[in-house]
Amino acid sequence: MSLFKARDWWSTVLGEKEEFDQGCLCLADVDNSGNGHDKIIVGSFMGYLRIFNPHSVKAGGGPQAEDLLLEVHLRDPVLQVEVGKFVSGTEMLHLAVLHSRKLCVYSVSGTLGNVEHGNQYQIKLMYEHHLQRTACNMTYGPFGGIKGRDLICIQSMDGMLMVFEQESYAFGRFLPGSLLPGPLAYSPRTDSFITVSSCRQVESYKYQVLAFATDADKKQEMEQQKLGSGKRLVVDWTLNIGEQALDICIFPLNQSASSVFVLGERNFFCLKDNGQIRFMKKLGYNPSCFLPYCSVSEGTIHTLIGNHNHMLHIYQDVTLKWATQLPHVPVAVRVGCFHDLKGVIVTLSDDGHLQCSYLGTDPSLFQAPKVESRELNYDELDVELKELQKIIKDVKLQGVWPLTEQEDDLKVSAAVSSTLDSVSQATNVEPGADSVPSITVKITLQNRAVLQKVKLSIYVQPPLQLTCDQFTFDFTVPDMRSTVSFSVYLKRNYTPSELEGNAVVSYSRPTDRNPDGIPRVVQCKFRLPLKLICLPGQPSKTASHKLTIDTNKSPVSLLGLFPDFANPSDDDQVNVIGFRLLGGARVTLLASRTSQRYRIQSEQFEDLWLITNELILRLQEHFEKQGTKDFSCSFSGCVPLQEYFELIDHHFELRINGKKLEELLSERAVQFRAIQRRLLTRFRDKTPAPLQHLDTLLDGTYKQVIALADAIEENQDRLLQSFSGLKSATHLLILLIRLWQRLSADQTAILEAAFLPLQEDTQELGWEETVDAAITYLLKTCLSKSSKEQALNLSSQLNIPKDTSRLKKHITLLCDRLAKGGRLCVSTDAAAPQAMVVPGGCTPIPESDLEERSLDDSTELFTNHKHLMTEPPTPEVSALQGVLE
Repeated sequence: MSLFKARDWWSTVLGEKEEFDQGCLCLADVDNSGNGHDKIIVGSFMGYLRIFNPHSVKAGGGPQAEDLLLEVHLRDPVLQVEVGKFVSGTEMLHLAVLHSRKLCVYSVSGTLGNVEHGNQYQIKLMYEHHLQRTACNMTYGPFGGIKGRDLICIQSMDGMLMVFEQESYAFGRFLPGSLLPGPLAYSPRTDSFITVSSCRQVESYKYQVLAFATDADKKQEMEQQKLGSGKRLVVDWTLNIGEQALDICIFPLNQSASSVFVLGERNFFCLKDNGQIRFMKKLGYNPSCFLPYCSVSEGTIHTLIGNHNHMLHIYQDVTLKWATQLPHVPVAVRVGCFHDLKGVIVTLSDDGHLQCSYLGTDPSLFQAPKVESRELNYDELDVELKELQKIIKDVKLQGVWPLTEQEDDLKVSAAVSSTLDSVSQATNVEPGADSVPSITVKITLQNRAVLQKVKLSIYVQPPLQLTCDQFTFDFTVPDMRSTVSFSVYLKRNYTPSELEGNAVVSYSRPTDRNPDGIPRVVQCKFRLPLKLICLPGQPSKTASHKLTIDTNKSPVSLLGLFPDFANPSDDDQVNVIGFRLLGGARVTLLASRTSQRYRIQSEQFEDLWLITNELILRLQEHFEKQGTKDFSCSFSGCVPLQEYFELIDHHFELRINGKKLEELLSERAVQFRAIQRRLLTRFRDKTPAPLQHLDTLLDGTYKQVIALADAIEENQDRLLQSFSGLKSATHLLILLIRLWQRLSADQTAILEAAFLPLQEDTQELGWEETVDAAITYLLKTCLSKSSKEQALNLSSQLNIPKDTSRLKKHITLLCDRLAKGGRLCVSTDAAAPQAMVVPGGCTPIPESDLEERSLDDSTELFTNHKHLMTEPPTPEVSALQGVLE
């Protein structure tokens, strides 16, 4: 039995499919019995009014019939119930029931029963008020300081306060600037009404100000008040809390002070009488209701706060004292006294679960039975132990949860059209010289069972754009087939880092034990054609960046490999082909006539990636069709780290510029607000004073704020483009390292996880610090040289670095360790030091004191290793030795 669980003293369920809210619950001695015992009054939106007098429920029993004193159907929805001195000429308690268009005041009386059926209770209508406006909520109290009776104030849906002096209507006032009604409370000590407006600020209005203001039964009269006719309704004090309020309560601390409690969507506020914050508490959950009550400690207040996690928290000021679990989500909570049992917590849910509970523990009466002593059979225990070990071993191999065929539930397939759309679906693209094409993709879903909440989401790499990226389905019967289609096009004038798209389907499969369904996910990848972002172009003889890919097969005609980019007039040039990307860059692909090599060249390093990857994929597909299984590609040139580092520096520089611009914008915004305050003070001053060029300074600061905001947007666009280019260059670097060292698929996946950890780049978590942490982990685990490096602790916090020198040194060191025979592995034995095989003629690299080595030391690594320089290796030596020599 859990300690932190509300102990059920009495509970019941009200009606069937009825709805309740925070104003539907009230506790008071409504029948004026005089014994101090509270009754529970509950009203519902279905129009039912119920009064309970609960008794303790015996173990295993339920609520008794005599607990329900009265149940009556009022026909109109009950918005709020309150008990007070609402009838003139008497100080007896009466019940006020608020409907949407009517206020009714009843007297509740009981008649002693002469038979065993018990007492009989009935209600009598004392008076009622028909409202001209739709009511929202109400509050009551001794308005104006009167004694011996309570007045009622009703707030309408359009923000009008209607005051009723018991049987007569007093006046009505519109709250200035009211858009949506908020919670309403009355403070007797300050004689003021407190509410939270739609501007998300707490506002206090004196009753005297409301009473003497001009009567405003129409909103047009409020507009006339602004023009000067009549006395304006002025707010006493305001406090901006920055969020909508769920409820307001007034709690008296003593005779000279009271506190205003406001429950927001994320925070809990306690205010003084003058609107100053006494304390506030940030809540880590979504609250649903609250109630402040007296504390045993002087000067402190206890507060009950219910939330949507079925929990009830008890605070002493801002300190959490107790947390208890409820069987439902409370929308109203009260504390009452029933049959000399004080401090009973009464909660009501929106679907009618009414519970009286208390905090604490119940003694456990369970006693463990005595275990019969018997002799142990060790042979049987050994057999059982071996069987359990076998089961554990099988579970470790298969996973904790048994894998099921997801295709049994849902099959997802993607088909990319072989031709571009005849009419392009591209919209809102950047202006350019080329017309942007689009291509249609069809996703087909076929279910084998009944599925719920089926949602399809499609993702492509920016700047590729989808005409529609989300779809929903309803598979109510098995063997249904649904097909959706959408178009993909290039929205911006730069190249995406990948042409692969991913279609993810999330759904729930209902079972006998879980009708809501077990959540599952199925994904399907598709590849977009190169012609979507690329056009045929003229080959270029010169380029700044060149790559050479070696193969073990004779060269293939490029016109046969790329028939969609072939130019019919250039049939004689079968070994060269040109590409023109939609962003404007040109890439040239050449095939050697005498050797088994292909060269890719371009003016920009990152543009080489897509063409190089497409070449390798088409070569593999070509030789697979011919039945050749031993085809392979390799790279024996120099690893282009210097070009890669230039892209890293450019991306990091844009991040630093963005951070500086945001700091400068924050300073200008503070300056702008300070000038506004100065001008507002001058304008409010009764004696006119010169502005002293404050208006000119305000205009200049405003223009600076706008210019800085535009600069931040421009820098953000450039950062997105730079990050896309950096991802393309990173893909190319990983491909070259894989071909250079002939890495396996698992090792390549480790490199991709280390170099490409983020889909998006943000100021809080950027690419540089994330990749540096991943590479540092690889260098200190599977690529470490000694146990001393393994003992170094890794930083647990990622911050933006001062520069990129550390990252570039670590990338260089990673390539050196791989060149020496290092093996990428993330298994448990990866931390063991590995023997590094250094080829002959290789100069060792000093690797001690990595953290203290300067950038100049890292440039020496380039001079000691020719695979980081531009000089090609000699063809007589082996590939690995030629790279490292």
